[in-house]
Amino acid sequence: MTVRSGDAVGPRVGSDGVDRLKADSVGLPGVVFMAVATAAPITAMTGNLPIIIGQGNGAGAPAAYVLATVVLTVFSVGYVAMARHITAAGAFYGYVSHGLGRVAGMASGLLALLAYIVFEASVIGFFAYSLRGLVRSQAGVDLDWGWYALVGLTVIGVTAWFDLHLTAKVLGVALLLEIAVLGAVSLAVLAAGGGPDGIVLGAVSPLNGLKGVGSSGTAAAGVGLVFAFCSWVGFESTAMYGEESRDPKRVVPRATMVSVVGIGLFYVFVSWMILSGNGVGHAVAVAGGAVPGKDGNSLFFDPLGEHLGAWAVTVFQWLVVTGSFACAMAFHQCAARYLYAIGREGLLHPALGRTHPRHGSPYVASVVQSAVAAGLVLAFLLAGMDPYVHLYTLLALLGTMAILVVQTLCSFAVVGYFHVQRRHPETAHWFRTLLAPLVGGVAMGAVVALLVADRGAVAGAAAGTLVFRLIPYLVIGVFLVGIGTALVLRRVRPELYARMGRIVLEDAVER
Repeated sequence: MTVRSGDAVGPRVGSDGVDRLKADSVGLPGVVFMAVATAAPITAMTGNLPIIIGQGNGAGAPAAYVLATVVLTVFSVGYVAMARHITAAGAFYGYVSHGLGRVAGMASGLLALLAYIVFEASVIGFFAYSLRGLVRSQAGVDLDWGWYALVGLTVIGVTAWFDLHLTAKVLGVALLLEIAVLGAVSLAVLAAGGGPDGIVLGAVSPLNGLKGVGSSGTAAAGVGLVFAFCSWVGFESTAMYGEESRDPKRVVPRATMVSVVGIGLFYVFVSWMILSGNGVGHAVAVAGGAVPGKDGNSLFFDPLGEHLGAWAVTVFQWLVVTGSFACAMAFHQCAARYLYAIGREGLLHPALGRTHPRHGSPYVASVVQSAVAAGLVLAFLLAGMDPYVHLYTLLALLGTMAILVVQTLCSFAVVGYFHVQRRHPETAHWFRTLLAPLVGGVAMGAVVALLVADRGAVAGAAAGTLVFRLIPYLVIGVFLVGIGTALVLRRVRPELYARMGRIVLEDAVER
């Protein structure tokens, strides 16, 4: 089933009655901003790097990012090959449906939907935690974290009512500021020749990415690699904006590769310089909590203060807040588009598939996502849980586990589409659509296994909660619900079954 392209000035209802998203809302820079903002460089660095150094790979933390960059680049080779032929707001849902069939597609779609729904609530928890601490320390005002979270969700919901161009501008500004401050401190360390140990060359050797800090060895290395891969979550969202981008056949593949490789190189450089600026021994001690009065953020604050001054530390603290807010905003857009994609096919309530008559945004799906995210925040708030220890950590663990499973299936879907179904032989290639997706799929599967095995270490203080114990069962349960739903529809509603993952832009079906 296809939806014909409309004009660039607003949404249009196709001949089959499906509402279109607003075409030509964003170009290549806008899609890149959306994807990189979802990965949230400053949140990934401040949230994940201290754990990778203190509990994971130690001096090999930058090497863990090197390995993750290689694996995700290989994964993206097949992903962008698929993007050249299929343009759909459901991204993974559409890709897996076409490559592995509608049953696997529905299961993957629900898993991806679960991931993006909980990611917004997770990151808004980090935002509320960071903002509350900053306001308390600088203004002496201490409001409950729930107020910050709910106001943040409200602002995100209002912004998402309009077309994607507005969100892309907001995220673009936030992203450039994040990159500027992280880049500035890293370049300052490089110019100074590093810290006590100089520039630690061995930190970027890929072999060190497989080593762990302390006596835990391989187990610690697994924790480090899991957090390294978590730092990219959201880069694949480039494909979700294909219907709203200019020339999606070019924009989506280019934006994906720019995002993956660009994020990877940036993470490697920043983590390398932060480690070198602190010195290996001091960095591991601070990140591991062995230095009184110091926490993970000191890894950044100390070099910032030394090389740029106290003002840079204050700016950095505020950018952590704006960066996490931008990340939550980007995840909101992802979740709304998944709800829209499944809703317009009639698989959930059809109202989810409506687009705003003026702005072309999936406004009904956006309102629903805001309500769900607010419900999750209120549930954790009423349970007396912490916004960082519980809301952020547990929902991030749940979402990451779900999205990594979907990414693994997507790799094999590329092989199924081009080589089992023998679609588009002009694109099929032994490396791009066969070897790279197979290697990427196996590697992603290994990361999923690491995450499941080390989920207790990833959850930290939240590992004793009921929510933590339920996480694997939630992922398995949602996947089985997707399979069961598809099988039932195939039998009792074959017309709905036929629509699964098949609403794409007409010019993306066959070229």
